[in-house]
Amino acid sequence: MVKKSLCGLTADEILDLIEPLGYNRAHAVSISNSIYKKAVSDISYIEKIPIRLKEELLSIALSGIYLPLASEVSADKSVKYLFRTENGKEFETVYIPDNKRNTVCVSTQSGCRMGCLFCITARYGFRGNLTAGEIVNQILAIPQAAKVTHVVFMGMGEPMDNLENVLKACSIITAEWGLSISSRNVTVSTVGIMPGVDQFLQKTDCNLTLSLYSPFSEERKKMIPMENKYPVQKIVDMMKNFPVKKKRRLSLAYVMVKDLNDTDWHLEGLKSILKGSKIRINLLHYHPDWNDQNYSSSAERMQFFKHNLIVSGISASIRKSRGTDISAACGLLAIR
Repeated sequence: MVKKSLCGLTADEILDLIEPLGYNRAHAVSISNSIYKKAVSDISYIEKIPIRLKEELLSIALSGIYLPLASEVSADKSVKYLFRTENGKEFETVYIPDNKRNTVCVSTQSGCRMGCLFCITARYGFRGNLTAGEIVNQILAIPQAAKVTHVVFMGMGEPMDNLENVLKACSIITAEWGLSISSRNVTVSTVGIMPGVDQFLQKTDCNLTLSLYSPFSEERKKMIPMENKYPVQKIVDMMKNFPVKKKRRLSLAYVMVKDLNDTDWHLEGLKSILKGSKIRINLLHYHPDWNDQNYSSSAERMQFFKHNLIVSGISASIRKSRGTDISAACGLLAIR
């Protein structure tokens, strides 16, 4: 018999598993608390349930928590972890400490099939989707699990290409019986699969970030193939018109490449598509591979963009790069 992985199940699904054995929701919540709040990897050590239930669980389930294979530490103290699933899919996770804010950047797929030209993960190819349990395990299985305050879905893969598992993972991360991390501390990034964005906005209160690259459709098509199917302007309009609850953030991520998308023309384009909205824009450094002829925009140019956007009434910030020396920064994750 194939055993169920408890990590990745909701409290209701755990109840469905144990109710036929004569147990109730209180037992299910105790199990979910042990898995998600205490990262108990051995069912024998689950607290507040009868010994008989532990014995029965051992015959039908696994904790589903497994450790990374390897890790690499950056000079800035970020840590990149390598995971491998039972069926051989490999993916990377990054822990980013920053004063009182400790973020885990999780992957949703092994590789990616979006084909964005500025992202090195795309060159790794697509090896498969991760389950909700495999996504959540990236938080639970690292040594710093108890310190985590924020989660970003910005690792390997396109979250909207694995939407069912991403929505379930978000539910587990934010639930009271789960990790109990506030939805305003969870951010999911996408290149813009429109039906997925629509469902994500409707079904969760977590933050959303859209990877833009260029405010101009024809230019964006050359770098982000999904633009051909789902024009970014339509997605931005959807984000503009969506009734956002207090403290939920919708934002754009703008990777700045010297002389390619950091001209005054691009700045005016950004102002145009964001005019009159509450959408925030995060300006990101470009991280080239060793044989890449392109470079990130200068710090001065990025400050110029930020200043002009803010003066125009658009909320803007420059995101600090972390883990570049271990290929852990945005767009660099690829199994080496």
